[in-house]
Amino acid sequence: MRALGIDFGERRIGLALSDPTGMIAAPLPTLKRRAGKRPPIAALAAIVEEHQVEVLIMGLPLTLEGEDSEWTRTVRRVGAALSERTGLRVHYVDERLTSVRAERAVRSLGLPKKKREDKERVDAAAAVLILQSWLDLPPERRASVS
Repeated sequence: MRALGIDFGERRIGLALSDPTGMIAAPLPTLKRRAGKRPPIAALAAIVEEHQVEVLIMGLPLTLEGEDSEWTRTVRRVGAALSERTGLRVHYVDERLTSVRAERAVRSLGLPKKKREDKERVDAAAAVLILQSWLDLPPERRASVS
């Protein structure tokens, strides 16, 4: 079972793909967005088709208090549109502090400063963390994450 992890942002969309066994998440190239433009649903659907994805996992940007925000509602609308376009179920994973953890992980790689600060690399790492957190759930708990 292939799963696609999505860290949906205003400027970039971090992506991660599971291996065929659904055990390990790996980064995919990040999609760039232009602020104020429509979400690239067609491009995401093409990635889903290309990689034969069976389930979608989106990071849900809750507030630190665990509440929805305007951005959370935007992410849910994008998830619903992607689900409708692909026919796949979208599971939402709490992504609070994921970007901070992703930045720390990228910095720890020992890359040159310019590569460490590459926002696309951080967004892809965040997508990996989002997807891996879902993959690490017991199968019976995965179904309840939405």
